Amino acid sequence: MGKTKSPILTVDGIILEKGKVLLEKRNHRPFIGHWVMPGGHVDYGERVEEAIKREVKEELGVLIKIKELFGVYSEPKRDPRYHSVSVVYLLKKGKGKIRLDKESSEFKYFSLRNLPKKIGFDHRKILNDLRNKKSGD
Repeated sequence: MGKTKSPILTVDGIILEKGKVLLEKRNHRPFIGHWVMPGGHVDYGERVEEAIKREVKEELGVLIKIKELFGVYSEPKRDPRYHSVSVVYLLKKGKGKIRLDKESSEFKYFSLRNLPKKIGFDHRKILNDLRNKKSGD
């Protein structure tokens, strides 16, 4: 029997403040210059809840609290490199100033009704789902 491939597990975080979502501008492939939510790969042996906390700390230099699971996104073409499945959380940012690492060139809060044109991965779909859920609340 041939070798089977499995999807790569990732996490993404939705940080909302005053109704605006925090996005960062990517500095590396894929989607250089595109806006994305903070997140990344889950390490082997790591829980997804720990992975999102680690990724946000690495990328933004701040601690977060998980408010709730928002959804799981598994469209096979969401990442042009490979099939990835993302566990997406609603997060609350802790105290402290955001300090970007080398992965991002800037960060900015955007209104869900006025998102930037260039958004990477399937993050526009996730943010549209968030906007639709919020308008239904």
